Amino acid sequence: MINLVSIELYKIRKKPRSFIGFGAIAVIVLLIEVALYIDGQSYLQFVIQQVEQSFQIDGKIINGNLVTYVLLQTLIVQMPLLVALVTGDLISGEAASGSIRLLVTKPVSRANIVLSKFAAGSVYTLLLIVWLGILSLGLGLLIFGLGDLLVLNSDHIAILRSSETMWRFMMAFVIAFISLSVVSSLSLMLSCFTDNSIGPIIITMSIIILFTIIGTMEIPIFDVVRPFLFTTHMIVWRSLFENPVPLQELWISTGVMMSHILVFLSVAVFYFKNKDILS
Repeated sequence: MINLVSIELYKIRKKPRSFIGFGAIAVIVLLIEVALYIDGQSYLQFVIQQVEQSFQIDGKIINGNLVTYVLLQTLIVQMPLLVALVTGDLISGEAASGSIRLLVTKPVSRANIVLSKFAAGSVYTLLLIVWLGILSLGLGLLIFGLGDLLVLNSDHIAILRSSETMWRFMMAFVIAFISLSVVSSLSLMLSCFTDNSIGPIIITMSIIILFTIIGTMEIPIFDVVRPFLFTTHMIVWRSLFENPVPLQELWISTGVMMSHILVFLSVAVFYFKNKDILS
């Protein structure tokens, strides 16, 4: 199994599209950090102008913690596309080239083939998260320094001491990895159903957009299905920056996302094991 995963990682590394995600994250993070460094005070005044009508905020508000939080808010929404761009091609791409037929003739079970591809996709996803963490948190603290984190929500404001932020960010990255693993397993499952490498990527993003719309529209009929949509739980990392942290909500959301991963992988394995590969 380890050899299979190593081979799949080698295949991912050889594809130019695999580096698009790292490049996109670097460009976006650096642009936002430079913009905040040059004109962050104007941005902050725009964000907290309603709050300042009630009370005055003093101190170093623009710091590495706030910059990291802003970057997470911005990039976590975009990263599913970067993940699907690679994982949606893991099976369908080889089916299109014909190499998948050669692979299934090897003395390896089809279930292990699917699982090894998911494992390789998970490693790629983890590397994206680590890269985001280095550029946002690491570089943010280096440029802007450490300070208390000001978190503005729709109904309240929270100020977290700098000593309480590091473990929250670490857990936020862990939950982000789980949520992106849902996207990885979904795109991999869809990749089993087609020989077109672009189709799974487009369908994955279409599903995410559709579920997001359903989750945000305040229509009573959507209230029934909203708790079962994985997109509803992908933003649960924000709860880590509440005080106190709603642990029950975190556990439920994590459980729902893990259940989706299990279902998507089970369907992928079942279909691929019974699929007639003719090309």
